[in-house]
Amino acid sequence: MEQYRFDRTAFKIKTYAESDADNVDLSLSLEERVRQAWYLTSKAYGFDLNNPPRMDKTVFSCRKQK
Repeated sequence: MEQYRFDRTAFKIKTYAESDADNVDLSLSLEERVRQAWYLTSKAYGFDLNNPPRMDKTVFSCRKQK
């Protein structure tokens, strides 16, 4: 799955409108955009795509509201 390159040095100050227009490529399918987002998330947080970390469920709690 190493077909994308993650460059942490690339940065440019933009407005929200410019950034939104640059980041959305509607010619790609939704599945491909999700794959790209998952790849970038894995690179940013340093985990393996095929072995993601398990969610820590001990920090959640459930209670009734009054």
